[in-house]
Formats: sequence, structure tokens, C-alpha cells
Amino acid sequence: MTTTSEETPVRRGGVRAEERALAPDLARGIMLLLIVLSNTAFHLWAARRGPSGWQPADGSWLDHAVQFTMIIVLDLRVYPLFAFLFGYGMMQLFLRQTASGNSERGAARILRRRSLWLIVIGLLHSTLLMAGDIVGYYGVLSLVLGLVFLRRSERALKRWICAGAVLMVFFAAQPVVSALLRGELGTLGDAGAEPGFMAYAAQEGNWLTAAGTRLETGLFITFLASALALVGGGYVVFLLGFWAARRRVLEEPGRHRTLLRRTAVIGITVGWLGALPAALAHVGALDVPADAQSEEGALTLLRDVTGNAAGLGYVAAVALFVHWWTSRRAGAIAGSGASGHAGGGTGAGVDAGAGVEVGVGATVVAAVSAVGKRSLSCYLAHSLLFAPVLAAWGLGLGEHLSSWTMALFAVGVWLLTVAGAYALERAGRRGPAEAVLRRLMYGAAQGKAGRVAKAG
Repeated sequence: MTTTSEETPVRRGGVRAEERALAPDLARGIMLLLIVLSNTAFHLWAARRGPSGWQPADGSWLDHAVQFTMIIVLDLRVYPLFAFLFGYGMMQLFLRQTASGNSERGAARILRRRSLWLIVIGLLHSTLLMAGDIVGYYGVLSLVLGLVFLRRSERALKRWICAGAVLMVFFAAQPVVSALLRGELGTLGDAGAEPGFMAYAAQEGNWLTAAGTRLETGLFITFLASALALVGGGYVVFLLGFWAARRRVLEEPGRHRTLLRRTAVIGITVGWLGALPAALAHVGALDVPADAQSEEGALTLLRDVTGNAAGLGYVAAVALFVHWWTSRRAGAIAGSGASGHAGGGTGAGVDAGAGVEVGVGATVVAAVSAVGKRSLSCYLAHSLLFAPVLAAWGLGLGEHLSSWTMALFAVGVWLLTVAGAYALERAGRRGPAEAVLRRLMYGAAQGKAGRVAKAG
């Protein structure tokens, strides 16, 4: 019996349209807007940097307002959101496969194949276009965490989540506490270190030289940073995605409203307050030593650890919106039907303004969700539209933009991907990257299953 279970062929491919839940797709679509905005800083390669080495320190009051907002809302806050959704989607895939009759080992094999291909895609992406690629990084995390935790009990998941949270807080607090005890908190960090944005090589005029730097940065992020995350508890948000998927938190937000409300309020509050000192120091409203503002300084460590709370809060806020939105639409449809019946089937009793509002809102939600369904394609498209236009080795437009004009450019790029994704949605087509990844994940296994079925 055991042998038969282990050799059960793959019975299905990827997720079908009717199985998709709105909340994860909408969250991914919004997440990509936040990612493209957070990536603008290193494309401003000619701007003067502050002690943090990331956000520009020059510009008009409007530029400073954008920088202040990005430090509080985006920097070190978007990637925890990505990690949660990545883990959530991974567990969803595993559960769908096992529910359809595939063995747990067979489902885990598919996910391992997916992780390995994501590592390849991520390294190619970082080398060719964008050094800050996160696809390969999460490919490594998903490979390790999937191997260890996919088939673990919920009790074991909770233990490791707690252990990861303790490790994360310890490694963030340890240097701060040590410096505080020595009376050197203000000197923790190094404001004179090379600015972090230079590792992305947007300022390099030669593409081959830039590609070499990007590959080096990509290898560091993909393999070394992921290893540090595994050792230092950075995996905790990923495992929270596993846990939440088992409980169908995003598919059924109405059943988890209390949890989601608490997570949204507490998470966003903690995340934004944790970044507030760094944002105030950046715009000169708070007098803080330069070392404390650096990439290894106390303010950055505080932003980093509280950013996880903000990322979870963002997911919860989107889930609550989806619950409100679907309930509202259901009520509007029910009201429309009742009014139509009362009006002799003509719909004369329907509020036309409300109908238009719901219709426009439905289009916006559908378009942003279409981006979420094609998140890998849209993420890669951002780099195709950013790097050649902004980098010094391309058209070099990044030299002439400021923080607020770059933010407008980023929103425009995201809107282009929204339009493209929505067009594909209406045509019933997947994103090109999703289509390729699906074939790489399922092609051989499905072919084997087909041959077995035919032979039987």
C-alpha cells in the first residue's frame, strides 16, 4: 500500500481559474506596485545619498515627502508581504495536489522542481537586468522550507514560528543591547561604508561591467542572504504563510475577521512606528548620529524587525477589503435582482449610480487581481521597462529624475503591467513567465501520468 501511494502519478496540473481566491491575487497585484516603488531608490544613481546609503538625501520638499513616506511604508516592509504570500501559495499548491489524489511526496517533488527553476530564473534576472532580484532568494527558501515543513503538523509549524520569532528578535536586538551597554549606541553601524545602492550597478556605464556586479550581488542575495535568513529566523513570515494557508485565512476572510483586524491594526501600527525615527532622521526632523542611520545602525535594525509586522498587516488589510468588497457586491447583486423583480423585470428600481460605481470598482479589482495572477511576468516586466531606460548603461534617465518624478515613473510602469495583465485576463491567457514555469513544473510529470493512464 505504501509503495502504491508513493508512486501515485500527478493527477492534475496547476491551479484552475475557478479555484483561485481573490484575496491572494489582489494582494500580489498591490504588492507589485509597492515593490516597483521601493525599487526606485537605486535607479536614482546620480542622487546624493544620506547615511542610510539607500534613499536620496537631496531634492525639493516634494522629494523629501516621498522619501519620508517610502521609509515608513515601503522600505523593508514589502518583502515580508512577498514572503507571506509566497509561503501561502506554496502550501495552497501542496494541498491542492494532495486533495486531487497525488501523494505528498509527489506534490513535494513538484514544488522542489518549481523552487529550482525559480533559482535559475532569479539568477538570470539579476545578471541581465536587476541585481536586487528576490525570485532566486525565495526559490532557495522555498526549497529548504518546503523540504522540512510542508508535511509537518500544525503544532510543529507553530513551534518553529515561535522559535523563528525569538531568533529574529534576538539577532536584531543583540548588537543594539551590546552597544547600549557599552554606551556606544550612537556609533553602532558605519555611515562611511559604500552606499548599498551601488551593489545594483545602475550607475555603471558599461553593460558587461554592470552585469558582473549584478551577478555578484545576485549570488549574495540568493544564497548567502537566504542562508542568513534561515539561521536568523527570517523564515518566520514564510512559515506563517504555510500556517494561514492550512486555515484558509485568505480564501475565507469572513471566518477570520477578528484575527485579520488585529493583525492589520497592530501590524501596520508597529511597522510604521518602527520606521518613524529613521524617516524623521532622514528629513532632518530628528537629530541622530549618522552611524545610527547607516545600513547596520540601530534605526535600520529597528526598521528591519518591525517591517515584518507591517508586511503581515498589509496582507490582513487586503483580506479585510476583499471580505467587504465581496459582501458589498453580493448585496448589490441581490438588491438589483429584487429591484428588477419589483420593476417588472426591467431593473427600473436599481440605483444607476451605485451600479456604475460597482461596475468601475469591479473592473479595477479585476485588473489588479489579473496582475497578481501573473505576478512573475509582471515582476520581470518591471525590470524590462526600468533598467534599459533608467540605468547609465541604457538611456540613463535615472540621472535626471528625482524621488517624486521617479515614483510617478514607477506608478506608470505598474499601470502598464496592469493594462497588459487585464488584456491577457480577458483573452483567457496566462502570463508568459507563468506559462513557461508551469511547463517546467508539470510537463514531464504530466507526460508520465498520461503514459501510465494510457498503458492502463
